[in-house]
Amino acid sequence: MLNHWFTQIESMYEQMVEWRRHLHQYPELSFQEVETPKMIAGILESYGIEVKTQVGGRGVVGTIRGAKPGKTIALRADFDALPIPDEKEVPYKSKVPGVMHACGHDGHTATLLAVAKVLSENRDKLAGNVVLLHQHAEELNPGGAIGMIEDGCLDGVDVVFGTHLTSQAPTGTYLYAKGYAMAAADAFEIVVQGKGGHGASPHETVDAVAIGAQLVGQLQYIVSRQINPQKAAVLSVGSFHAGNAGNVIADSAVLKGTVRSFDENVREHMQREVTNIVNGISQGLHADCQLKYESGYPAVFNHAEETDAFLEAVKTFTDENQLIEMTPIMGSEDFSYYLRERPGMFFFTGARNEDTGAHYPHHHPRFDFDEQAMVHAAKALTALVYHYAVEKETKPVPEPAV
Repeated sequence: MLNHWFTQIESMYEQMVEWRRHLHQYPELSFQEVETPKMIAGILESYGIEVKTQVGGRGVVGTIRGAKPGKTIALRADFDALPIPDEKEVPYKSKVPGVMHACGHDGHTATLLAVAKVLSENRDKLAGNVVLLHQHAEELNPGGAIGMIEDGCLDGVDVVFGTHLTSQAPTGTYLYAKGYAMAAADAFEIVVQGKGGHGASPHETVDAVAIGAQLVGQLQYIVSRQINPQKAAVLSVGSFHAGNAGNVIADSAVLKGTVRSFDENVREHMQREVTNIVNGISQGLHADCQLKYESGYPAVFNHAEETDAFLEAVKTFTDENQLIEMTPIMGSEDFSYYLRERPGMFFFTGARNEDTGAHYPHHHPRFDFDEQAMVHAAKALTALVYHYAVEKETKPVPEPAV
């Protein structure tokens, strides 16, 4: 039966490409999605799937009810784009200036739509239900997942799975991690208000540049000397703006940065110590330093039993050398909110192809992916549904000899 599903998926490749390329040409930014959810809802409804729209804002949820009772499996795909200009020279280049699908969400959506069609046509074989989570606004904090959860998208769901196409691994591979897979991502902004003056009279000023430099140096101290080396954390100051002239001491400076971590205790410690350092330097150097600290998505933590289920499902149709146990990465994903509510796991599907130019990193203006990867992603998701919601034939146990 599973091979038949795979044949159906393969036959939908051209349709997936068509959907994906349409979405790529007409991308919509986070929390601004209008036409994309309309398109998704219309396609799902055409398959006779129960559909709810405006879930948590702009999300779309489809439900496929099996012929027999059983577990309810949720599958998630995101559909928002990024404020990045599309610099690829391809027929499906974005037609929206300054906006593009630079992370593969168009492919995620096309993949899940194909999975929806196949499963809807085989609902008589399902012992259980499948919930299709088409999520808006993954790219922009607070993200769309949390609103969809609050709106009940996980009601009755037993397990939840999601995948992300990645140009950093070859097409046909699957990357997974048991436990932490992706980091929590927090952000901070520090506004330093000092007292400006002439560069020849520094004693009459409170130098915002010098104070900002002290902050940059001292903030690095948190990771290097306060965090257990066996517990990962990263703090990066990515932006430092101050002054307009070389002979004028700036009266203000603005620093912006990111903090990444896995362990929740480490995460809390980082925020506490950033606050302490900003307050201490502000007081010690006679400046007014205002800190804005924004908590982003929590870490993605894959549950052990569901990760084992993923491995068992994927091994039924692929070679073990195509399964790659990955080192947890410092990128973030709001799929983590689903995993805080229900057991499940999040994996990556390789989509790198040097021959077609699908090798640029995510969020790059020339990002693209090997469209054949959508077939691989769809097979993994349908195999998971098969694992949970299809009654397996069992051979009768022979009577013991007398």
